[in-house]
Amino acid sequence: MEAPIFAVVGHPNKGKSSMVATLAADDSVRIGPEAGTTRHCRAYPMTVDGQVLYTLVDTPGFQRSRRAWEWMRAHETTADRHVDVVRAFVEVHRHQSLFAAECELLEPILRGAGILYVVDGSVPYGEEYEPEMEILRWTGQPSMALINPIGPADYLESWRRALGQYFKVVRVFNAVMAEFHKRTELLRGFGQLKEEWREPLEHAAASLERDQQAKRARAAREVADTLVAMLTHRIETRTGPEPRLAILRPELEERFRADLRRLEQRCRDRVEAIYAHRRVARREPTLELGEEDLFAERTWLAFGLSRRDLAATGAMGGAATGALVDAHLGGASLLAGAVLGAGIGASLAWWAVGRLVTIRILNLPLGGKALVAGPTRNPNFPYVVINRARYHRLRISLRTHAIQGELALTADSHETMESLTSEVRREFEAVFAKLRKGREAVDGALRLAATIERVFADDERSGGAGRLGEPSR
Repeated sequence: MEAPIFAVVGHPNKGKSSMVATLAADDSVRIGPEAGTTRHCRAYPMTVDGQVLYTLVDTPGFQRSRRAWEWMRAHETTADRHVDVVRAFVEVHRHQSLFAAECELLEPILRGAGILYVVDGSVPYGEEYEPEMEILRWTGQPSMALINPIGPADYLESWRRALGQYFKVVRVFNAVMAEFHKRTELLRGFGQLKEEWREPLEHAAASLERDQQAKRARAAREVADTLVAMLTHRIETRTGPEPRLAILRPELEERFRADLRRLEQRCRDRVEAIYAHRRVARREPTLELGEEDLFAERTWLAFGLSRRDLAATGAMGGAATGALVDAHLGGASLLAGAVLGAGIGASLAWWAVGRLVTIRILNLPLGGKALVAGPTRNPNFPYVVINRARYHRLRISLRTHAIQGELALTADSHETMESLTSEVRREFEAVFAKLRKGREAVDGALRLAATIERVFADDERSGGAGRLGEPSR
């Protein structure tokens, strides 16, 4: 199947480059508020697993469409020769600056590209657009009109009425805010323009849907691997005389916290790369790891668990551990292990919330001592990390490549996220309990990834782009 090519054309500064960036999933597309940002055609292929599914061509905006149309009308002939007139116009004016933009944007269309005509539905329709649409109609190429509301969509109906006279298919498509399913729907709409495009664009839409699921799974594994690394992380430093302990202890604690921050930021970078966002300027509250900030009540409400949920989760983990004792005793304990384990787990979860890292002093075999920090046993810490990762991943997965401003991850993100269910917390706790004992890190990462992927899927179903407050432009 030959991959279709589409030229994205229209007035200057009406969102053509934003449309290309979103549909090609490419944040290298140059987008600017000033007119004339695009001066030359540039092709952006949409690829999945090395296969080009389709190509978008970003073009300059029409500059002198009325004068160009007058030239064509002066050379008008029968309808079957209209495309020859357009081709003659380009041949005559190709090397002249007067119609440089018109010749540049018509070139890919005359070579067979389909037409995606972009207008801004937040401004009134005017007759100055008609010469552009007449010229495009004369090319004879399959075409679709896309109404891209850059601001309030106050003029959609007048645009629909006008565009419907020139284009068989007219769609409203906000290049900045379009959710993923809107993009695949649009692709399938492109397939209606030309019979030869139907199969390759249906294939493209299906490939992108599978790719989106694969990205979610890869992001979940990245978060799971990071969490395992955080929960098993430990560092040590050798020390001599006792007086040095007072100096080395705070230094070691800060090193430990800095390592955890770096692990989280590395995870952020890798998740963004999975979704092909490589130029994101990210702003979020630092992963604060002091005893009085991360585990203060306000922070639990934002990212971690409440004391009640934490106690209940601790009880789940304790009960699971106790159940192992009951199984080992063949039921002779009358389930006392599970009951006792639940009580102990709840108590430990309640009272241990303020401790991130424990510093231990070890005697070395050949003399001297070592200070060891970690791994963290804090029961709330993994939930803070998971919920921060959930929010970041959801924002990135919904973010179109037309958004090239700062990604702000606010501290009140809990308002947009669903709480973890008791079933999910139970699955997490079963893994966390083993990791805290230094066991099954690889298997734990796989189990965590499977559960996190389910949580990510639920987040996508429940958290829309509007709830996450992305900018409209």
